[in-house]
Amino acid sequence: MNKQLILVKRPEGIPEKDTWKIETKPIIEPKEGEILIQHHYISLDPAMRGWMMNRKSYVPPVEIGDVMRAGSIGKVIKANNHPDFKEGDCIVNWGGVQQYLTTDAENCYKVDDSLVPMPKYLGALGMPGMTAYFGILQVGKIKEGDIVLISGAAGAVGSIVGQIAKIKSCTVIGIAGGKKKCDYMINELGFDAAIDYKSEDVMEALNEKCPKGIDVYFDNVGGEILDAALTKLRLNARVVICGAISQYNNANDIVGPKNYLSLLVNRATMQGMVVLDYAKDYSTATQEMGMWMMQGKLKSKEDIYEGIENFYETFMRLFNGEKLGKLLLKVI
Repeated sequence: MNKQLILVKRPEGIPEKDTWKIETKPIIEPKEGEILIQHHYISLDPAMRGWMMNRKSYVPPVEIGDVMRAGSIGKVIKANNHPDFKEGDCIVNWGGVQQYLTTDAENCYKVDDSLVPMPKYLGALGMPGMTAYFGILQVGKIKEGDIVLISGAAGAVGSIVGQIAKIKSCTVIGIAGGKKKCDYMINELGFDAAIDYKSEDVMEALNEKCPKGIDVYFDNVGGEILDAALTKLRLNARVVICGAISQYNNANDIVGPKNYLSLLVNRATMQGMVVLDYAKDYSTATQEMGMWMMQGKLKSKEDIYEGIENFYETFMRLFNGEKLGKLLLKVI
């Protein structure tokens, strides 16, 4: 039997537990040219909140009655004459929040879990890592000596962004909530400075820790922190809009930047980025990031919880700050 998480209503504001329901259905046997994947880990990402909304976005919304969309990794346990995959292959795909998936393997790709543990392929070597890599290098266009500011800097994307910036000889300041996260950024990831938005006045901290301003701001949170960062832009600065987690559960109007004229004054740019646009270059990024990991230059942390029945409590850790690094749900 296959345990699945089904979207049953579109949330307004913070999702409630009854936004989803768990159903158990028979496993579908693979037809000719199909494979059956047993999922081991499910990726939990802030973008999932947006996928539940019935509005225009870069991907269609999850339909009511469908399995909740999510990235996943698992093993092929049956293959019915598939040309590319066989039993035992480790597969990353968009399998959703469920234990098993029968598929023709479109949008599936094989990884070697004997070289790297499965969770890494949903973190540093998965969508968060690719987002960080292309966001800071191709959109942020960092160069040696740049001063880089990152919000959500202890999370799955932000922590990788900061480390790549350090590899490229930049000064890195991270913003996160709580002493534990700030200590992690300084002591384990090697950031130059950290700002605790829960205990510090962000604007005062920026004036203290970025007295010369910033060349790149990588934004994962939006709202008031984005607005504060805009006041510190230097000439020709770049702002990368990756996410706005502070606004995803806002039932009222989105809080947008009031200080956008700083873009004009400083001839700066603000650009949104979606990692799917860089799919053709994932293999190049994976190779380089894998090399950095082997050299000890790039670290990743996975925060893993177990059981589809615990999806809601685990998912909410994305928004209440009770997680560190990449959030995963183990389903086997």
